[in-house]
Amino acid sequence: MNLTSGVILSLAYILGLLSTSVAWGGIVVLIVGCGAAIALPKLWKGKFSSRIWIAAGVVGLAASLYFQMRVPQPGTHDISRLLENATQKQEVTVSGQVTETPRLNRSGKAQIWLEVSRVDRATQSETIAPDQVRGKLYVTVPLLQATGVTQGQEIAIAGVLYKPKPASNPGGFDFQKYLARDGCFTGLRGRTIEGLHPNDRWGWWMIRQKIIRSQIDWLGSPEGQLVSSMVLGSRVVDLPFDIKDQFTRVGLSHALAASGFQVSLILSVVLALLNRFSTTVQVIAGVTALLIFLGLTGLEPSVLRAVIMGFGLLIGLANKRSVKPLGGLLLAAIILLIFNPMWIWDLGFQLSFLATLGLQVTSPSLVKSLDWLPSVFTSMIAVPIAAYIWTLPLQLYSFGVLSPYSIPVNVIVTPLISIISIGGVISAFLALISPIAGSASAWLLHYPTYAMLAIIDFFYKLPGNSIAVGTISAFLMIILYGLICLPWLRPKLQPYSWAIGLAAVALVFIPAGYVKANSLQITLLATLRDPILVIQDHGRIALVNSGDESTASSTVLPFLQKEGVNQLDWAIATLSNETTNAGWSALLDQIPTKSFYQLANLNTAENATIAQTVQTHQGRYLPFSIGQIMKMHSTSVALVNSKPEMVQFQIGEQNWLWLKDVPKKQQTELLSNPALQNNQVLWWSGKAIQSEMLDRLKPNVAIAYSNQVDPETVAQLEKRGVQFYSLGRDGAMRWTPQTKFEKTSGSDEKDALPI
Repeated sequence: MNLTSGVILSLAYILGLLSTSVAWGGIVVLIVGCGAAIALPKLWKGKFSSRIWIAAGVVGLAASLYFQMRVPQPGTHDISRLLENATQKQEVTVSGQVTETPRLNRSGKAQIWLEVSRVDRATQSETIAPDQVRGKLYVTVPLLQATGVTQGQEIAIAGVLYKPKPASNPGGFDFQKYLARDGCFTGLRGRTIEGLHPNDRWGWWMIRQKIIRSQIDWLGSPEGQLVSSMVLGSRVVDLPFDIKDQFTRVGLSHALAASGFQVSLILSVVLALLNRFSTTVQVIAGVTALLIFLGLTGLEPSVLRAVIMGFGLLIGLANKRSVKPLGGLLLAAIILLIFNPMWIWDLGFQLSFLATLGLQVTSPSLVKSLDWLPSVFTSMIAVPIAAYIWTLPLQLYSFGVLSPYSIPVNVIVTPLISIISIGGVISAFLALISPIAGSASAWLLHYPTYAMLAIIDFFYKLPGNSIAVGTISAFLMIILYGLICLPWLRPKLQPYSWAIGLAAVALVFIPAGYVKANSLQITLLATLRDPILVIQDHGRIALVNSGDESTASSTVLPFLQKEGVNQLDWAIATLSNETTNAGWSALLDQIPTKSFYQLANLNTAENATIAQTVQTHQGRYLPFSIGQIMKMHSTSVALVNSKPEMVQFQIGEQNWLWLKDVPKKQQTELLSNPALQNNQVLWWSGKAIQSEMLDRLKPNVAIAYSNQVDPETVAQLEKRGVQFYSLGRDGAMRWTPQTKFEKTSGSDEKDALPI
């Protein structure tokens, strides 16, 4: 088999794995291979035989079957089986081994991965023997409880088992899918931890923690964590989340991931120091250094990719042959995807390979086009541009957000990244010999790390540091990558790269802008407590309520970014509870509003902060009074009652009524309110509603935004033939004039595709 045939079969394997995103995808690849076997030999006579295309189709089908075989499934005795027929909370004490160093999550708790060996059920006084239970468990516990817990330690955790939930809102985080890819199907809300056995076994975590402690000791926080993250990767270092968010928002998250740059740096240093020795010594030292680096960072796809390509470079050095970068990249991909085919849908894996591909195929032409600059600047500019071009379509598909400052930020901080990475590697090496020497050498990096953090903070605070353009379809993403490949596959088109770029921009923005300017869409987001509604009316956006801070950041903001919303025309707070309005400040700081409406006569410290945030972004802070009507294009909003709160929405030719919790005794007093008449949609908390009020309302559709719904009220609605939805059960709901109401949970849309 020649090199070309190997490339075709390798690409067929990757295509077969990608085909698992659609039903019968492997069969489609086989049919395409057979079709190519018939058509292509006639077009390219003598270049490719029919057999290679048939073989490619078979390889693609085999890859899809192999992927399905490797998809994690709960075993017969997996701990998740305990929840299958459970009718009450499963109070348990789970014993097992900690498989990773505990980390801090965004809620301020410690997260622990546990390999289960024993379960004691407190409610039934039953102990399940070690040979009857197994599986992986995701645990969260109070931070103090996890103090001193180390990787490999045997511990017992008391808490409540739960089943992870899928995404219930468009753009939301699919926790169930996230855990399932790691073979975990159950979570535990832990309360207390008891160490069964002290951990006296050696592990890479010991060296890792020694390096991190040494670098933080003199540098302090967050500079120390930043240096450690740039050497070992942020996955094994508890870098503060606000720093991570800043790096991500300005397009520098790759700087916190241990990957190709660190591998290149390590090999360059090793080969330079051993230049006087034989090739064999250099290769052995290089392999040893790469294995140590891999042990410290863990088996991350981006690290493995870089290490495998580093091994390829050393093999070429040993054989005194040059290594083809594209061939090495493809070989690394195949090796990793045979080892774990699930990585084909790992975003880190995808971005790592795309960025590396961009550096290899696009960076050289960019360097040539920038030859009018001093040579020291050409690679500094070309490298981030190439990586940005090749990763942007995937980022738009996954997040719908682009970072306009990414390229200038990367150009500015590249020298600092090099200095910090080199110094961090040296500091890590010295820390293994002497913690004091490691701390002292890390301290020398204070000014570079301080300067880097200051630069990131400056760009993070600039307006427009992140622009939401809305997520694109998988089909459009494929077209964009086709356009990106044109100058590479057809070098004659390189002078026209600017025209190709303009075409790509037009494909992203023009259709999306046309749809937004000519459509009406209402989305009711699924939250545990607060009613949240988003109106998209012919290019104008209104948000009703934000929820608390967690809801605003994890539910509302991702949805608005997915929809390409960068500014609100209206923000309306219909709730008088200070806690339920806590998310506004954080939300409006990232997505400003032109007009913010708050219930009149509601003066709290939180609302004073909201007013200041709104006015900082040149918005108006206005009262929301009874009888006040706010009208957009096809919709209007009016407050019809303040105690209890009642808001009426006119959407097209329909009337919607939002009704807050109303005790049954007060419902009789509301019967005379004319706003209760002629409402096609009732949106309420799920609490009990009197029969007389339902007779007065006469809705066609009733939507409860709470998980708990009064069964008697549901029975009354069904008796009257009212279409009933529960956001807690059904997930987010979307209404358009064409489709009316439809369920639109995050896992039902494009997020179901594992890209």
